[in-house]
Amino acid sequence: MRSPRTERRPREEPPWRADGTPWADRLTGRVTADVAVVGAGLTGLTTVYRLLTRAPGLDVVLVDAGRPGAGASGRGTGLLGPRVGPAVDVARRRFGDGTARRAYEASVGWVRQTVRLAGELGADCGLVPAGQLVVAGSPRAAAVLTRQAAAYRALGLDPELLPDPGAFHAALRFPVAATLDPAALTAALAAEVTRLGARRFDRSPVRAARPGELAFPTGTLRARRVVFAVNGFAGPLRLPVGTVAPLEVRAVATAPLPPALRARLGAEPVIDVSPLGPYYRLTPDGRLIMGGGPADCPPPARPARRERAWDWLAERLPPGVEITHRWSGRIGMTGDDLPVVGRIAPDTWFAGGCCGHGLALSVATGGYLADALTGHAPPPGPPLPWHRARGPWLPTGGAARPALRAYLGLLAHRAGRDGIRCDG
Repeated sequence: MRSPRTERRPREEPPWRADGTPWADRLTGRVTADVAVVGAGLTGLTTVYRLLTRAPGLDVVLVDAGRPGAGASGRGTGLLGPRVGPAVDVARRRFGDGTARRAYEASVGWVRQTVRLAGELGADCGLVPAGQLVVAGSPRAAAVLTRQAAAYRALGLDPELLPDPGAFHAALRFPVAATLDPAALTAALAAEVTRLGARRFDRSPVRAARPGELAFPTGTLRARRVVFAVNGFAGPLRLPVGTVAPLEVRAVATAPLPPALRARLGAEPVIDVSPLGPYYRLTPDGRLIMGGGPADCPPPARPARRERAWDWLAERLPPGVEITHRWSGRIGMTGDDLPVVGRIAPDTWFAGGCCGHGLALSVATGGYLADALTGHAPPPGPPLPWHRARGPWLPTGGAARPALRAYLGLLAHRAGRDGIRCDG
């Protein structure tokens, strides 16, 4: 059923152009390279960019099943915030205070690193530095957020509960964050790596992966080192990385809002603390972007399920606003909420499982992989928990799929019960 807040049928794509990069040729014949990078999203592109700026002359090939930005990097909602792994109170229990503190501080550095990258590229990506609010829409959710605030305080970190949360039951403010157009940043990276000499091949899905060799429908690629930057698309490649479960998530965008409504919503993005809870932000031209709500296991859900998920978001928008765009994207989830970033074979690396927090993490991971590939020393201290070769295994197919869908449905129900509404 179409939402009553939708006057015309929305376009089923983000409001930013995910097709801003010209198509490259398909990979055909026999190709060789020093380094092959599979996946032309933000992780793969940043890996190539850092490789070619640190080791000019390196022969790097970048391949993608579609084109740059066709996956999550071009279909995200543009929230650039500090988060990696489980909630901070869980991270303290699981890893100890030192690692929990290092993880948060690393993620703050990634936000700043992404802002610098946009400046280096001269990317016209609508970057707006701002804080970020994580909020509670019910007393139950406020208790969860209060525990997280206490954990940050115990670690001596900067997020603080606002003394006046306004319409929310509680609000935790993160001072270092931003918003941007993810497709524009992706396109700027694609243009720069091409200028630096990377060879790109689009519409070239990997059919088989063997040590040092990748097979494609119309050719092969041999490389001394290989990086799989494929996030939630790891399963079909049969990579030994544990389970990186793909989830289909959704978002909507409105027409530009009246200035008075924009002023009431404020400049800082708002994120519900509940799993699958709604979140929203404004774009520079005054559109409201909202994501969250019911998620599905690929293959894509039936049209009726997608409609219900988009209606779930529409019901949480301010009255009378028009939805002009709505879309789906794929994220990669792991069983312990931690990414998998590491060497999975002597000359092979993997990056994925960003768990919905991939924008800043993707940029940072590209730098980490480039350092590993060029022999730079890792950061001081013990490895962080997501620098690993594999995550836990989870049953996601066969008889387990209905159970996983039921669990996702339960999370969406709780998010609807306890979640916020963007009433303006």
